[in-house]
Amino acid sequence: MTAEVEDRPREQWGTRAGFLLAAIGSAVGLGNIWRFPKEAYDNGGGAFMVPYLIALLSAGIPLLIFEYAVGHRHRASAPRSMRRLGRPAAFIGWWQVGICFFIATYYAVILAWSVRYIGFSTSKAWGDDPAAFFQNDFLHTADAPALLGAFVPGVLVPLIGVWIATLLVLALGVKRGIEKANKIFIPLLVVLFSILVVRALFLPGAGDGLNALFTPDWSAITDGSVWQAAYGQIFFSLSVGFGIMVTYSSYLKRKADLTGSALVAGFANSAFEILAGIGVFATLGFMALQAQVPVGEVVQGGTGLAFIAFPQVISELSGGSALFGVLFFGSLLIAGITSLMSIVEVIVSAIEDRTGLGRVPAVLAVGGLTAMVSIAFYPTENGLYILDTVDHFINSYGIVLAALVAILVAAVVLRKLPVLQRHVDAISSVRVGTLWQVLLGVVAPIMLVWMSVDSLIKEFSENYGGYSTSFLLAAGWGVAGLALFFGIGMSLVPDRNADGFTPGDPGDHGAREEVNA
Repeated sequence: MTAEVEDRPREQWGTRAGFLLAAIGSAVGLGNIWRFPKEAYDNGGGAFMVPYLIALLSAGIPLLIFEYAVGHRHRASAPRSMRRLGRPAAFIGWWQVGICFFIATYYAVILAWSVRYIGFSTSKAWGDDPAAFFQNDFLHTADAPALLGAFVPGVLVPLIGVWIATLLVLALGVKRGIEKANKIFIPLLVVLFSILVVRALFLPGAGDGLNALFTPDWSAITDGSVWQAAYGQIFFSLSVGFGIMVTYSSYLKRKADLTGSALVAGFANSAFEILAGIGVFATLGFMALQAQVPVGEVVQGGTGLAFIAFPQVISELSGGSALFGVLFFGSLLIAGITSLMSIVEVIVSAIEDRTGLGRVPAVLAVGGLTAMVSIAFYPTENGLYILDTVDHFINSYGIVLAALVAILVAAVVLRKLPVLQRHVDAISSVRVGTLWQVLLGVVAPIMLVWMSVDSLIKEFSENYGGYSTSFLLAAGWGVAGLALFFGIGMSLVPDRNADGFTPGDPGDHGAREEVNA
């Protein structure tokens, strides 16, 4: 038998609305604005909404409920909650911490770019060639990728500012920091982006852009790659697989409506994605009209959309261009900062639990280290190459695989889905029943395996981005592997408090006995 150790009192959200806004703030990020519109356009337009909605209901929300259940039931950080789920799952939580560490280091950089582009929008500093400005004048991108390079002050200074702001919020804690920040940022994001969308809808050519996005190609429904894209978008946009929702749900009160919260967060995230699609394609329609080309020729995603296509649109606007730019890049900044806070919180919470450090020392130690790595590698002439590579590999072989392994360990190795189902049903307004076990234990793993295999086939057919093998081994496979090895290594370090439980949680159903047995 393992000695029973009780945790110190765990901080809680002040209100359910505070938790929901934080969960929505984590899910609504850069990918909603620059990934979803292009995915929808490339995969059947309006017809994409069918597999997208099915993916949300059959895998996205079940995964959200799974992470809510693990965190709420075991009331601890991602590593400790996974450890309490069962010893074989211990490494998964630390793996997710490693993933969050690497994501945080580059995510903050994109926010620093957004800060600068808010200012650039007022003067149209990019001139007649936004692409050349972004690559050469702003980032001073090197001719070939490498891990180290000269610093770029224009990125370094705002990056330091982003980290200071993020760590200050986290140092205030869950209730006074994260919750209050999201209560301000999420309504502000909705207002700013709604104004942007309304302005975009009145641009010449906006209708052509919307037609390009929403005109359904029903033949795409029978294409397996379209379904894969739909499930991929759901997995990437809901903040599952990071350990974020496990961490956030651990701060919920003992009686919490887990299924209701998952439904609200899931549909709110999707609603914002559709709103983003409308705004982006209305703008691209205007861009296509100005260039006298079909909309399909101006469609971009990722950094190309945000920092090249949108500046070009801003330059071509006859009136209100500065406001349009401020609204867009301000929305990017707010959407990103709420996600960055949640990513770093996973690491902070894990270190708090593992070391017993107080809130402020944990934030300074963990956040400081993350910020230093971020500042050392990304605001350099090679920063864009490193960011692109780390993002690709940590998403494809970090988040997706961690989510897959977590489900398989919980469902097959530990057989804990019935236990988690009972916990959810005991405290939620909507009972999930055995259907949830089928969706989580069968549908989600099949799609995750399919995505992983397909990604690996493409990976070995040609080098990602045309980068050298040595660079990909260091910044790609090396980073993804390091996150996994960190998880395995940390799980082997004894944690005498890992089996402690806060007594009296509804739905525990003998959780303490299961772990101690």
